[in-house]
Amino acid sequence: MIRQTLGNPTRSQILASSSIWVAVLLNIIPGVGTGYLYQRRWKAYWFTGLSSFGALILTMTLQSSIDPNDPAPASVDQFSLIILFAITAFTSIEASLAVKHARKSISNVPSM
Repeated sequence: MIRQTLGNPTRSQILASSSIWVAVLLNIIPGVGTGYLYQRRWKAYWFTGLSSFGALILTMTLQSSIDPNDPAPASVDQFSLIILFAITAFTSIEASLAVKHARKSISNVPSM
């Protein structure tokens, strides 16, 4: 049995080998940057998680300032959905662009 040692892949190689549609789908369905875990992009994942947590805190703060006896409907629920949708859309687009950029940079490297 012959065992080949390829060494550790670089960050760009890992990112370039990931599937675009899987990364986008994982960022859309859970909506908290799970596609970044698939791509092994830890900083982007934690930034997305903190952004989502910040949106949650902002929504809770806005809801606490609403008078429960006010007959007007609260628009805070729509605000939180819009923020989470924006985070989801941004992370999905950014994840696909990162894979495309990594693939382009890998293809431009001269072979040895």
